[in-house]
Amino acid sequence: MFNKIVIANRGEIALRILRACRELGIKVVAVHSEADRDLKHVRLADESVCIGPASSADSYLNIPAIISAAEVTDAEAIHPGYGFLSENADFSEKVKQSGFVFIGPNAETIRMMGDKISAKNAMLAAGIPCVPGNNDPLSDDDQKNLKMAKEIGYPVIIKAAGGGGGRGMRTVHTESALINSIAMTKAEAGSAFGNPTVYMEKFLEDPRHIEFQVMADSHGNAIHLGERDCSMQRRHQKVVEEAPAPGITPEQRKLIGERCAKACIDIGYLGAGTFEFLYEKGEFYFIEMNTRVQVEHPVTEMITGFDIVKEQLRIAAGEPLSITQDQVTFTGHAIECRLNAEDPKTFMPCPGTIDQFHMPGGPGIRCETHIYNGYKVPPYYDSMIGKLIAHGEDRKSAIARMNTALSEIIIDGIKTNIPLQQDIMNDSAFGLGQQNIHYLEKKLGIY
Repeated sequence: MFNKIVIANRGEIALRILRACRELGIKVVAVHSEADRDLKHVRLADESVCIGPASSADSYLNIPAIISAAEVTDAEAIHPGYGFLSENADFSEKVKQSGFVFIGPNAETIRMMGDKISAKNAMLAAGIPCVPGNNDPLSDDDQKNLKMAKEIGYPVIIKAAGGGGGRGMRTVHTESALINSIAMTKAEAGSAFGNPTVYMEKFLEDPRHIEFQVMADSHGNAIHLGERDCSMQRRHQKVVEEAPAPGITPEQRKLIGERCAKACIDIGYLGAGTFEFLYEKGEFYFIEMNTRVQVEHPVTEMITGFDIVKEQLRIAAGEPLSITQDQVTFTGHAIECRLNAEDPKTFMPCPGTIDQFHMPGGPGIRCETHIYNGYKVPPYYDSMIGKLIAHGEDRKSAIARMNTALSEIIIDGIKTNIPLQQDIMNDSAFGLGQQNIHYLEKKLGIY
């Protein structure tokens, strides 16, 4: 096992990684921007290194600064968390070239799965169903593209091959809008991702978003930890996640989960990953793979009793998976609400000082957050300030516990999305598990 690692991230995920390291006896180096000197994990770390000013580009995305921090502190590995450089193949490559271990998959795998076209082709080869559409980049031949869309059937969706986070995609409902939509998406993709390549798929009208958690080691072993439903979304950003997904049968879970695990072995995957699917009318359609730990990993941990972050560290250190597939069990139901520093109606970020913070408790409640009384939420980063997770013997009891926890939590001094989360927990369609990826936006009147 490693003696010391660098956590190349901030906020709640950095604190989550630090806690896993503490359990494994690993020393922690916290890197931080000038704006993040007072982060909780920075205060708790064995060592800390300031890697630049507040801007992410000059700090958390500054590869030379992060690697230098590992060098001067004699660390052995770097954990990227999620976001920032976590799915950056160049970062993974440079970490390895500098003599450190990247806690995640190798650069080649990140590149393959980061390009939506190559990822789709790899999944088709592994026997995983994909959304109907073309498996090649769209050319500049307008007539060819018009013919392709007609064969797929409107509506179609134009997606950036290098996209992610809900950006670089555009839905097209009519033939007259297709050519302009392709041009606009190409321009957006080139600007946002440095890659103007786009492709075309069938746009599913009312799908759910269901993802499978996988773990794979360097000894040829891979397992799945079941699925999560992440259908409650706003502008392709997840708001509520739960596990297991309502209505998914044990037979479906076994079939798709085992295919995902097999695909990991086929592509030489290493560490924690997530296969994301659209699910409609009983069918799963692969859309992308996230080659990192997910924000919503705690709901899987709650129903399996399996520590995903500790397993990431063990795998990166060369150890085999600590359990086999037949040892994976599922107990009860878990729901996660993302807590954001934002106006619950306009969704505008609301940075500022937290005057009072009270964490909820009780059976089955878990709160993952880096905030504390007097903490100043900076305006430079994502607005998520924590996650509230509730576990119960079934979905109904998990929702009831979440409702209680949301009523107990106190975050004064800034606006948060807690009122929105309370509204969702009391929504009749959500209570019945009938949400799809468009439901929340329709409910909010923005779809």
